[in-house]
Amino acid sequence: MTFSSDPSSLPGDPALSVDVAIVGGGPAGLMAAEVLSQAGVSVHLFDAMPSVGRKFLLAGKGGLNLTHSEEPHLFRTRYGAQQDQVASWLSQMDAQGVRDWAHSLGVDTFVGTSGRVFPLEMKAAPLLRAWLQRLRHPASGVPVRFHMRHRWQGWDGDHLVFQNTGAEGVRRVSACATLLALGGASWPRLGSDGSWVPVLEEQGVSIASLQPANCGFDVTGRDGQGWTEHFRSRFAGHALKSVALRVDALSSSARLAENQPAEAPMSPRFERKGEFVITDSGVEGSLVYAASALLRDDLAQGPAHFRLDLLPDKTLAQVQNQVQWPRGSRSLSSHLKSRLGIDGVKMGLLYELCSPQTLAQPEALAASLKGLAISLQKPRPVAEAISTAGGVRRSAVTPEGMLLRRPGVYCAGEMMDWEAPTGGYLLTACLASGRAAGLGILTNL
Repeated sequence: MTFSSDPSSLPGDPALSVDVAIVGGGPAGLMAAEVLSQAGVSVHLFDAMPSVGRKFLLAGKGGLNLTHSEEPHLFRTRYGAQQDQVASWLSQMDAQGVRDWAHSLGVDTFVGTSGRVFPLEMKAAPLLRAWLQRLRHPASGVPVRFHMRHRWQGWDGDHLVFQNTGAEGVRRVSACATLLALGGASWPRLGSDGSWVPVLEEQGVSIASLQPANCGFDVTGRDGQGWTEHFRSRFAGHALKSVALRVDALSSSARLAENQPAEAPMSPRFERKGEFVITDSGVEGSLVYAASALLRDDLAQGPAHFRLDLLPDKTLAQVQNQVQWPRGSRSLSSHLKSRLGIDGVKMGLLYELCSPQTLAQPEALAASLKGLAISLQKPRPVAEAISTAGGVRRSAVTPEGMLLRRPGVYCAGEMMDWEAPTGGYLLTACLASGRAAGLGILTNL
């Protein structure tokens, strides 16, 4: 399903003067457009794609996770080092504000068992359709004008320059204020390809390098390479369920190679139960995404790994007791399956990552079942990631989001330097930053 602009919204004259130009038709750009249009400001929104909200629609493919129901003080901590900046956006539109906004569009929401908030229909399309209807035909205020297939090229003096893939070719636009809401660099086929980075860098804008966030990783196997062909061919695409992932202090290389426990118990930096998927080259999925920022930053400084508890509902003592149980003539695989329910991909991982010596020693085997070390080689490319870290630095903008090096030009959404885990936090902050930017433009106009 697509949501294209009305062809009548594309004036024939390639030279255009507008009150506010918004570049980017994702959640942040659309929310800023709503704030401004409701205040009576004429807004023209430009987007390189044939329709707006494409990544928004993709995010809702398996059920649109709008926000999260946890307490505000916990909610803010999900944004890590940039939580103060994001908190200023959330003061304009928090999780409850997102639910109220959805309700104003005729979309009821509910809280799932994990605390995540979804539309009652679990779909993004009805919400986006109602949103665009309100933007084009508001009960009060000024309709937003949409210009699709307009790829932003930068500036020519004070004019925005767009390459229009339609009949008009290059188009120059002058605006009293401009909002850039161009997204990060994940899922470039949907429009957010990071091509704005060199354009802003030429203007002297300080930008933190774009990196993958909520991403998968390539692994390093026992032989220093990736998965063996045997393991990959049998288990790529298989899900590891009812496991716990832990990130703690790095063990010595020797102990890590043998999948031995760390020399002394340490408080983990991350620990959570869930599931993820084995890929051709490594690991991906919700549990890995939750720890990905920490693991990505560890890799930037050297070797990194996480430990996997294959039996999170059993204590180490319970596992040791079952592993040491006499197995007679049964194979190790049959023994672990009958005593602990270990089989399939979990058994495959043990054989893939543990040495024969570890498998032969009950204590070492039990320790691996409760803390199997998976060494990482590198994050998957940013184009494959759910979202992007990095972007326009906080020091490059005013509190309202206006570029210090380009007065009258504001930034919002994922192109700003922040990141968040999945669970509704990404979308909430994008919407909130768009609202904050819209209000900032109103103040300065």
